[in-house]
Amino acid sequence: MFEKFTASAREVVRGAVTHADRTGSGTVGEEELLLALLDREGTPAAGALAALGVPDRRATVTEALDRARRSGGLSPADTTALAELGIDVEEIVSRVEAAHGTGALAAQRARGRFGRRPFSREAKGVLERSLRIALGRGEKHIGDEHLLLALTTGAGVATAVLADHGVTRAEVERVLAEQTHAA
Repeated sequence: MFEKFTASAREVVRGAVTHADRTGSGTVGEEELLLALLDREGTPAAGALAALGVPDRRATVTEALDRARRSGGLSPADTTALAELGIDVEEIVSRVEAAHGTGALAAQRARGRFGRRPFSREAKGVLERSLRIALGRGEKHIGDEHLLLALTTGAGVATAVLADHGVTRAEVERVLAEQTHAA
């Protein structure tokens, strides 16, 4: 599959590993893939994210991802649903971190074979969906735009954070189509 990745898509994957190293995450997850996409410039995904105003809101995206990481991967929607049941996730996170240290609920800091961080099941799902999306669009390569589209179709934290910022698959497809017609 990776032989179909464009240079830009490969840079996203390498950037995701760098983000996982920086945060101390035990695995490379979809959150790191999203952060790596936000680092890109001059690519189809970067253009789509810019057209949707995400770079201007990068701080809120990053904060939402950090909150989710601290709370063991709960999305804002999960936190809201639990609050409706009387469960205060922030209080639980605070108590766990007071007893076990900051980030105690975040992914473990394990490494895979050869000292490399493994990709989480969710991140692998994003990579697989990107291939299916590219094939479904009749394209022979997997670009960063396919990774972005795959992130908008999952059920994970990155998908929820993107949706909270107005980035849905329909919006990304619309912007990508506009970019293609303008080129």
